[in-house]
Amino acid sequence: MQRFYYSETCSRFLNQDVEYILGKMGSVNEFELTLEQRDAWWQEIVIMMQVVKDLGSEGQIVFEYTIPRLGKRVDVVLLIGGIIFTIEFKVGASEFLVNDKEQVWDYALDLKNFHEESRNRVIVPILVATDAPDYECSTTHGHFSVYDDQVYDPLFSNARRLLFVIQQVIKSEAVQPYLDSHEWLFSRYNPTPTIIQAASSLYMNHSVEEITKHEADKAGIDTCTDIILDIIKKSKENHQKSICFVTGVPGAGKTLVGLNVAIQQEQGDLAVYLSGNGPLVKVLTEALARDKVKKEKASNRKCTKTEAERQVSRFIQIIHRYRDNMLAKLKVPIQETGIEIDPAKVSKAAHANAAEVENVAIFDEAQRMWDMRHLSAWLSRKKGLANFPMSEGEFLIWSLDQHKDWATIVCLVGGGQEINAGEGGIGLWIKALNETFPDWQIYISGRLTDKEYAEGNVASLLSENAHVHIEQNLHLAVSQRSYRAETLSLWVHQLLDLEIDEAKATYNDIRERYPIVLTRDLSQAKNWLRAHARGSERYGMLVSSKAFRLKPLAIDIRTQADIVPWFLNPITDIRSSLFLEDVATEFDIQGLELDWTCLVWDGDFRYDPVHHCWQHFNFRSDRWQNINIAEGRAYQLNAYRVLLTRARQGMVICIPEGNPADATRLPEFYDPTFEYFKQLGIEEI
Repeated sequence: MQRFYYSETCSRFLNQDVEYILGKMGSVNEFELTLEQRDAWWQEIVIMMQVVKDLGSEGQIVFEYTIPRLGKRVDVVLLIGGIIFTIEFKVGASEFLVNDKEQVWDYALDLKNFHEESRNRVIVPILVATDAPDYECSTTHGHFSVYDDQVYDPLFSNARRLLFVIQQVIKSEAVQPYLDSHEWLFSRYNPTPTIIQAASSLYMNHSVEEITKHEADKAGIDTCTDIILDIIKKSKENHQKSICFVTGVPGAGKTLVGLNVAIQQEQGDLAVYLSGNGPLVKVLTEALARDKVKKEKASNRKCTKTEAERQVSRFIQIIHRYRDNMLAKLKVPIQETGIEIDPAKVSKAAHANAAEVENVAIFDEAQRMWDMRHLSAWLSRKKGLANFPMSEGEFLIWSLDQHKDWATIVCLVGGGQEINAGEGGIGLWIKALNETFPDWQIYISGRLTDKEYAEGNVASLLSENAHVHIEQNLHLAVSQRSYRAETLSLWVHQLLDLEIDEAKATYNDIRERYPIVLTRDLSQAKNWLRAHARGSERYGMLVSSKAFRLKPLAIDIRTQADIVPWFLNPITDIRSSLFLEDVATEFDIQGLELDWTCLVWDGDFRYDPVHHCWQHFNFRSDRWQNINIAEGRAYQLNAYRVLLTRARQGMVICIPEGNPADATRLPEFYDPTFEYFKQLGIEEI
């Protein structure tokens, strides 16, 4: 992507012809230049020429400056007096729409958060509806709403009053440090997109380098992607079968790596991104399909929503569809000798290579695959397929192994994130490789031997395998999700491990960049979210799937959120997360994120100050019952690990006060947990 379509000093801009500037912009325009777009640019140039002339100050003007994280361009950036003005024009518009305000605000916030030369600068977003009446424009006379980070609340102007609005800002601000326009134009841009934004940008043919944060070390998303693409290339050239395990801290970008590989491979050999995370697949498919329809419409091409969804589904699918396609090819009943392809269920041409068409399969959250007992019971109960002899991971390797030439599997693995019964972790994958597929090449990072992976037994499981290769950059060490607090996952780890002193120290390190607050009042928590979110930043309420006694707070987890509108739709939709009525559980939000979250804590997971441990409960009938099975306690701990790591910018934790008259909501179920968080230094609001 071009950084900008046109940039010039204010004095040179005034000395150039409008047609010349239009020609410069059109020559680098990546899309078809419609008459409507040309007319809009013409009017913007004419308006800005008059503004710059009357300002009489030297500076820099930029048209169509790239905002990579959002995959968009800001119409005009004016650098003058050390201040950054981001100006969004709505040519011919006579009113200021909420969506347009969010758009220009997003540009300003994106520059503030991710653009190095803008980080310590005053940034002023201005929305220009050219034909709006004067009385609807900002008439502040120097009294502006400015946030602590020096970003202004968006200002409104029509074409006539734009000069006045800019002059008022300049008068109200103290003398600003010198701003080098060249340094600003080519500043490092370190965005950390949400997974939805990242997937959309990748799908629109942007590169990972354009949309992700670059770290100084080599353990970044782009390096990890390159390693996997190289393994795929070698596997094809050498006619080998290979498997890669990509690990990383929560929010480090494992899903983004998988999507990037799938999209890049789609341009060559077929690849498919598979996830058992139904909400993630639904949300990404819907978001990409919406983007596809918009892009085609903007290019005057027809594309229905159904067509767009079908195209997206070529490379991103729910894993069960892939699994069931392979199951449909099996000979039944299953014999003691094991599973095999039924020649009657595939064509003669396909029988020699009965695998699905993709040579590359990316399995997200591979640690969540079912063990043999749970998969076999489910297949017997739901599919009438008895005596299934494999775990889910082993069957998926077997499915790719049906390729007679080559295949590559990419396993994206989250440590300590198994949250449901029967999820066997990656130990089952490794056992299958050792026992059933000993010729497969295995690529891991040294971090795969950490205790959160296969209970720390990876080294011993692989000790006798001769095909293990160490690639350290298959581990993503830095969280991309919480760009304001890259050590958030460490804090959550310490919090859940009850390491009080360590958690206090980590919190003190991140509190200025990443606010975490505590309350006992849900209304206060909601107000805190609304007050902190700006532009199109998303927020929402999260709860544990075992939080059955939040009903007095109007939170009933038995009423499931419609997860697609919850993540994607605006505040005007009551199903949206922004409406703060429906909640998401760890199953809904794993792999996804919001900018701001409210975690409402129930009595299912309680701190015991006497024994300095966590207590685990299920709600059965009319009472809480202890979870005595170690596996169940581990799933619950991991559920809260997921919930505590979903916010990109900050969170409020709401722990209700309980009710002494309600035996299921006694204050002693909540008070010790609240005091534990206060002991960590978390501010109460």
